[in-house]
Amino acid sequence: MYYGEIKARDIADGPGVRVGLFVSGCTNRCEGCFQPQTWDFQYGRPFTEETEERILSLLSPPYMAGLTVLGGEPFEPSNQRALLPFLRRVRENCPGKTIWCYTGFLYEALRGEGGRPAASMPSSSTCETLRGEGGHPRCEATDPLLDLLDVLVDGPFVLAEKEIGLRFRGSRNQRLIDLRATRERGRLILLPDRRR
Repeated sequence: MYYGEIKARDIADGPGVRVGLFVSGCTNRCEGCFQPQTWDFQYGRPFTEETEERILSLLSPPYMAGLTVLGGEPFEPSNQRALLPFLRRVRENCPGKTIWCYTGFLYEALRGEGGRPAASMPSSSTCETLRGEGGHPRCEATDPLLDLLDVLVDGPFVLAEKEIGLRFRGSRNQRLIDLRATRERGRLILLPDRRR
């Protein structure tokens, strides 16, 4: 995996002061994307063990609220496979910090609703990419990756629905999904839609 940028103090992509990791590679290619350079899977620098250590160090001060992963597209299968072990390290080394993630894919499609059920997912890291309805990528890393997240901002950026005043997102169709509450209650729970 490659990444385009690490923001050491990001206050735009989630509550509080956060570290922002912008991964490279995106097949969604939304019209009006504010970072089209990140569509290229080899844009920026390789994501290495040194990169992981740097991010963990940036997350260590008590005033840091957590990590936000953006793109590019974190849920491209190759990115999922690289992010999964790293986000496990974040959980282990940074208890109490939240993990937010932005995706152009819909949560339901990532979960495989209407597509191949999660129970039949291959466990091999070399599994083929499974595409559910709408061409949304699923692989063996999708469900465990979702389970590590506190909040998922889902849906493609839609230029016709752009609204500057929205809370932590760029277009009205995008949702702020409270994944912790969703897992606890067994149904989709959205964060309150109040202005910043």
